[in-house]
Amino acid sequence: MTTTFLLVRHAAHDSVGSFLAGRSADVPLGSAGREQATRLAARLAREDITAIYASPRKRTQETAAAIAAVSGLGEINTVDALDEVDFGTWSGKTFEVLNTDPLWRQWNHTRSLVRAPDGETMLDVQQRIMALVETLCPQSGGGKVVFVSHADVIKALICQVLGLSTDAWARFDIAPASISAVSAGGWGAKVLQLNETQDTAR
Repeated sequence: MTTTFLLVRHAAHDSVGSFLAGRSADVPLGSAGREQATRLAARLAREDITAIYASPRKRTQETAAAIAAVSGLGEINTVDALDEVDFGTWSGKTFEVLNTDPLWRQWNHTRSLVRAPDGETMLDVQQRIMALVETLCPQSGGGKVVFVSHADVIKALICQVLGLSTDAWARFDIAPASISAVSAGGWGAKVLQLNETQDTAR
């Protein structure tokens, strides 16, 4: 039996791209992000969604709530496996500051080998999201399951399914409020779509 996982990055917050929100700051969606979430929810209303799982961060919870409101599903399942990368002491710092840190530059060059200070490696992230997929596959009844998470977490799953190292993270984009999709079952897994945004959706 095959389960389709719709991988949704949370919509934008007002400071996306200026600082590393990580887990330290519970950042809500901005006004543009709330509009993105509304458009995203309207797009996903065309899917026969059987369950919604989300990271505990406020920006993912607000995005998931918009989807739940139009899907007929009242429950959002909050799971730590979808949480943002634990960036440790990097969380909350601006990218201007981070770019002066040699370890940050090394992290972005070789994520398979570098651990964030007091935080995770990308292999840790990959392991936890793959464990969630493996747990939910036999429970889902072959339905469509939404994961509302973060760019690097989604990238870790996509890299695993494609057989790529986590060092390949920069070779594709996962935009705010985008939808990617993976199907998985006892036969294995494959990527169905990547980084669909509402500007490019048909």
